[in-house]
Parts: sequence; C-alpha cells; structure tokens
Amino acid sequence: MAYDEHLADRIRQALNDKKANYEEKKMMGGLCFMVDDKMCVGVVKNDMMTRISPDDYDTLLTEPGAKPMDFTGRVMKGFVMVEPAGIDMDDDLYKWVQRCLDFNPQAKSSKKK
Repeated sequence: MAYDEHLADRIRQALNDKKANYEEKKMMGGLCFMVDDKMCVGVVKNDMMTRISPDDYDTLLTEPGAKPMDFTGRVMKGFVMVEPAGIDMDDDLYKWVQRCLDFNPQAKSSKKK
C-alpha cells in the first residue's frame, strides 16, 4: 500500500527544521521516522502516525483529525493517527512532530534481535 509522499516530505522538513537526527524505515505499509532507534512519527496511507505520551493520549484524541491507531482491532495507546485535515497547516504538523520529539526520550526502544 502506498503512502502520501508529500506528507512524508513535510515531516522530513519539520524534523530537519528541528535539527532532529532521524532515519527512515519502511514498515506497516508506510514510512516511519526513527529517532534514537525508536519509532517517533510516520506516514500510513494519508495519515500521520504519531507516538506520544500515553499520559496525553485521551487529551490529544480531542484534537482536530486525531483518532486512535488501530491496525489489528486493538487500539494502541500512546499512538495517535492524525487525518490530513488535522495537519493541513504547517503549524499543526509541526506541533504534532514536536509532541513526538518531546516524548521520544521516554519511549521504549523495540527489542533488538
């Protein structure tokens, strides 16, 4: 499944503007931006996938365009999908990227094989 390349470019620009050191990985049918070897933010289809503090989860779901991340029928708390309408303006996209970067130091890294 393809993902929104324009959204990926916008996220790249936001990460570069914030001087974040990241690498890109294709996963879950989309593109994930890894910061400190941890999933930080990404693109799935036309939505922005955000990894945020579970403590902020319920509050952030009230933001425009925000919805739970649910790939398997089980909601993943700490991840919020943001529809295009919620990140149409650069200020909104940058706000979401900053939330992801703010949480990244506390995020758990996936286990290495």
